[in-house]
Amino acid sequence: MGEFPGHRPTFSCRNCRNPVAFWQDLISKDFWGKSGRAFLFHHAMNIVVGEKEEKQLITGLFTIANISCSNCGEVMGWKYVQAYEPRERYKEGKFIIERAKIVKEY
Repeated sequence: MGEFPGHRPTFSCRNCRNPVAFWQDLISKDFWGKSGRAFLFHHAMNIVVGEKEEKQLITGLFTIANISCSNCGEVMGWKYVQAYEPRERYKEGKFIIERAKIVKEY
């Protein structure tokens, strides 16, 4: 949980303030998670990726893996592992982090 020069602001776990994403990696704020609004990121850090599972989401069938904070274990969202619809393949390898699970820090 150190400083990241040149990478401010960061998005951190609401529970423990562990940094989980840089604002530069934010792709979109126009997504939805289990608890409401969610953000799509190119990369996430300080997370643990869980087991893969197939899940029917609003935009189609995906293989996803839940992601948790590496410090406190809070489930933050998920990683898109595979998209079965060609128009959704841009999400593969990217991360959904729920807005209610993070704070923006400067």
